[in-house]
Amino acid sequence: MAYKTSQEQFWAGSFGDEYISRNRGESLLASNLNFFSKALERTDKPGKIIEFGANIGMNLRALQLLFPEAELAAVEINEAAASQLAQLIGDQNTHNISILDFKASEQYDLAFIKGVLIHIDPAILPEVYEKIYLSSSKYILLGEYYNPSPVSIPYRGHTDRLFKRDFAGELLDLYSDLHLVDYGFAYRRDPSFPQDDINWFLLEKK
Repeated sequence: MAYKTSQEQFWAGSFGDEYISRNRGESLLASNLNFFSKALERTDKPGKIIEFGANIGMNLRALQLLFPEAELAAVEINEAAASQLAQLIGDQNTHNISILDFKASEQYDLAFIKGVLIHIDPAILPEVYEKIYLSSSKYILLGEYYNPSPVSIPYRGHTDRLFKRDFAGELLDLYSDLHLVDYGFAYRRDPSFPQDDINWFLLEKK
């Protein structure tokens, strides 16, 4: 498949396959439960949720436990990951395509992305922001590395594969009907529920 950016090819290929084995397990599920219970504490209970860049669904597994009646959908570029994801949420709810190629046919109470925007080519971020924004009827949750100004840092021996910036601030600047509801930080040295130094931002359409 032809992709618009080298970053898409990177995650669709063997590196994305290898990522699967590094990011699974019950400890991660426990940390994700803690993460989402805090990040979504100030939301109404979502009935429909979509995740962008879901991998095998470790975030969605946590959300299934928090909101067992919610309908779940996801976009995932890596075929091997999407195959496992479909076992969790169903083939009809699993979109094995690039975020750039996704077209939402409906809106969701919560649209979220966690640890994915940092790996996207900065030049096409506005397109990704629009996909997320249009998919949400109410809430948007971002969980990414934060930096007040854009910066690129090496990632597992690769360049131009990890970018930090103020993703939430850029979304707020783009869409005047979005408002900040809550924000926080999850620390990799948390003794009970570690995450990967993630700053999260909960936004709401008004």
